[in-house]
Amino acid sequence: MSKAWGKGSTRAWRTLRARVLAENRRTNQGRCTLAVPKVCTGQATQVHHTQSRAVVGDDPKYLVAACQACNLHVGQPGRRSPEPKQVSRW
Repeated sequence: MSKAWGKGSTRAWRTLRARVLAENRRTNQGRCTLAVPKVCTGQATQVHHTQSRAVVGDDPKYLVAACQACNLHVGQPGRRSPEPKQVSRW
């Protein structure tokens, strides 16, 4: 296994992700659940954690199907962007 997947995708996650996307196709015709205006591409291809993964883990009741654009736009709940750091002085 490459180091890129060291802390990422596991068989359990891929199975859970497939289940969430399949359920979304069955109940929502595969549309994005987040549907962020002016961002959404419509077709759900990813799974989004609605609560911080550090808190709830991969609990299916906190997972929703989303398109890549909406998932990236919304980001990870509970995680703040780091403060900008000055790297040089003028």
